[in-house]
Order: sequence, then C-alpha cells, then structure tokens
Amino acid sequence: MEQAHRTATPPSRQPALPAAPAYGSNTIADVLTSAAAAAGDARFTNALKLPAARRIVVVLVDGLGKSLLKHKAGHAPFLRGVMAADGAGEHPRTLHAAFPSTTATSLASLGTGVGPGRHGMLGYDVLDPDQDKVVNLLGNWDAGVDPLRWQPLPTVFERLEGHLPTATVSLPKFEHSPMTKAALRGGTFLGATTPQARVQLAAETLAAHPGMLLYLYWSELDKAGHAHGTDSVQWEHQLEELDAGMKRLAAAVPADTLILLTADHGMVDVPRSARIDYSRFPELVAGVRHTAGEPRMVHLYLEPDAGPGTRDNLVAAWLERFGSKAWVLTREQAVEAGWFGEVRPEAAGRIGDVLVAARETIAFYDLRRVRPPAIEMVGQHGSITKAEREVPLLRIPVTVPASKGRRRR
Repeated sequence: MEQAHRTATPPSRQPALPAAPAYGSNTIADVLTSAAAAAGDARFTNALKLPAARRIVVVLVDGLGKSLLKHKAGHAPFLRGVMAADGAGEHPRTLHAAFPSTTATSLASLGTGVGPGRHGMLGYDVLDPDQDKVVNLLGNWDAGVDPLRWQPLPTVFERLEGHLPTATVSLPKFEHSPMTKAALRGGTFLGATTPQARVQLAAETLAAHPGMLLYLYWSELDKAGHAHGTDSVQWEHQLEELDAGMKRLAAAVPADTLILLTADHGMVDVPRSARIDYSRFPELVAGVRHTAGEPRMVHLYLEPDAGPGTRDNLVAAWLERFGSKAWVLTREQAVEAGWFGEVRPEAAGRIGDVLVAARETIAFYDLRRVRPPAIEMVGQHGSITKAEREVPLLRIPVTVPASKGRRRR
C-alpha cells in the first residue's frame, strides 16, 4: 500500500521548475566568446555587448554568487564602488551559471562557449556509460577517460590561435590537468601560486602584448566557503583579499585594458542537520545502479534491467520524502526544460535517469559511495536556485595611480 501511495503522488507535490539558463545570450558560456568578438574577431558573437578593446582580462572567481557579493559588500569596498557605478554600459550585470552550477560544468562552458549538453561536462562526477562507472570531472580524473574525447569541441582559445594571443593565469598544478585539457586548452599557461602573484603576472603579460585575451582564475574564495561557510570570518577574509587584488589589478594593467569579473557559481551554507545520507532510505535508491553528481544536484542511474515502473516509483519516493525541498525530475524532463541546453547524443547517457536538485537549504549524500568526511562540507552548490545560478558580470575600470600620472621635473 505504501508503494502504491508513493507511485500515485500527485503532480502538485512537485514545485514548478525554474527556467533554464539563457545559453547563447546571458550565461557564463557567453563571456569568452563575447570578449573575443569585442577584441575584434568577427567570427564570434558579442552576445553580452561588451565594449571594444584590444586587451581583455576575464577574472573568474570560483564561488562568488551575485547575492553573496551584494550581501557581503561591506567586505569589498572597491567592488562595491564598481557595482554602484557599473550601470552605464549595455552589457548585463547578472549572468547565469551553467547547470549544474558547479566548477567543472561552468568552466567548460566558459572555455568552449557552449552549453553543458554539448561539451558533456555534466557535473562534478557523472556516469561514464562506456565503462559503467562514475568518473570525476574536476580534480581526480579516471585513467580510462580521455579529456579530448570526453570534450571534443574546440575551445575559444583554440579557435583564436593565429588570430589573437591568449593566456591562462592560474595555479601551477592546473597546467597539465585533465580538466584544463578538456575545458581550457589552448594559448599560453602561466602559473603562480598566490593571488598576488597571479595579479602581477596577469598585468605583466597584458603589458607585453598590444592585443590579448587573458583568463585569470581565482580559487581561494570557493575553498573557504566549502570548508567554513560563507558567513565565516575565513570567507569574509578571502573576499577582502579578492577586493584588494582587483584594486591592484585595475592599477597595474595598461590603460586600454577591459577588466571583466565574473564567477562560475554561487554558494549556500547548509547546516549539518540538513545534510542527508539518502542511502539510509531504501526506497530512495531502489533500482539505482549508480549515484553521482553534487550534494545539491544528484544524478541517479537505474539498473539496465530496471522494470518500466522503477523510474516512476523512484521519482514518487523522492517526492514523497523531499518534494517540498527539491525538484525531482527525469532526464527527459530536464532536457526538455533546457537545463543542459542542446544535448549531443554522445553526452545524453551521462545524465542521470532521475535528477534531484535541491530547492531549499539541504544537501544529499550517498555515504555508501563517498567518504564520511565529505558530509562536513558547509558551503554547497550545484542546484539551479537563484543563489547558486546567478553570478556577477562587473566591468572594472582601470585606474592610473597618481605617481604614474606625475611628470618628472
């Protein structure tokens, strides 16, 4: 009787689905392509209406949601001033992260200029159907996954070769990483460990080229959020460091440089009591062969021989227990809703048969699969809520220190 009751869960229990990211017009996927067009390459579309510039630097701050920046603006006086003044241009000031709102997915959209369904980087970890195993797409790639086959589309940097110099300034450990090869290959890689060194290296590199598109990665804020939460003094300190770094960058680059600041996703703090080991509930994993994804965006993959009612029963069971706290939908519903954008056939099997995207402040773990310390993570992302999907797009004005403007006597 209980099983029948769950199968019959009324559709009204399902919250309305959020609109899909506006791929092609107003997302993280449109930043580098618009910058390339603004730098003069007519093969690209300036969807974001960026002003023309020969030198452009795109600063990608991992984990800086727009709502967080607005809420914590007291710790970022320089960026607060930029936000207050950044209203004259035509470009949007808010972008959508890719879906899922996670680093691997959004950085791949940034690097390729296309939505997740086309580049195939569909989560933190996902199923590799060819191996019938879950593989990580960020920092711990499986030896059986070739980054160039998994993500075969040319990157923006590759397309610009021979037309405009490009460079990535990031942590040295990422130079030869599979993630870089998949999502950001091409151009010159320049490594520096500290944020201060990265800012200086970016400024020097831009000054050495009359025209260039440079990507600067800022990782420290996301790390502080995961470990301590966005309301922690550690996170606020890293925001202050970012603010100081952007002020230094604005004073160090050549005067004709266009500086853009954006992010790959936002973040929400999830209390320990709301971090759920869903594997404790048999009905939530009935017929499931693999679990993957993020704690706030779970992929559930069914057994190949699952009966025709298995998926419906699984959706109903999740709605019965968490229907007021999460969106629960099938692969087909997510694709039809446009959450992944256009999906190429080779990538479709990487999407879960059933998806669970957190709507409220909650996170879902399968502690049969992940190590118990993973549940201690405070700051979370991955879902399609406003806090996770909305990221800033700031145009930071270049400043010339007074010492540079004085004439020698």
